[in-house]
Amino acid sequence: STGLQNQVSGVRVSQPVLIKIYMTGIITYFKESFEELKNNVTPPTFSQGQSLTILVAIFSIIFSLIIWGIDSVFGEVMKFYFNLFK
Repeated sequence: STGLQNQVSGVRVSQPVLIKIYMTGIITYFKESFEELKNNVTPPTFSQGQSLTILVAIFSIIFSLIIWGIDSVFGEVMKFYFNLFK
């Protein structure tokens, strides 16, 4: 037989029909997402955007310093380890 078993009704459905069903679901998802963005989402004010940008910049700097510190410590540990076997 040339098709896949439909799990709900037990009817065999051909591959093109399944693709159409999946595509309909994807199109519906994008339509609903766009409607939600259009009707329910409000952009931040300029001052909110500024403060959030500064907050992200500060946390990015802090995170990069933490990663740099961990990398430096790990580098020193590796140097020590390899110097043991010289």
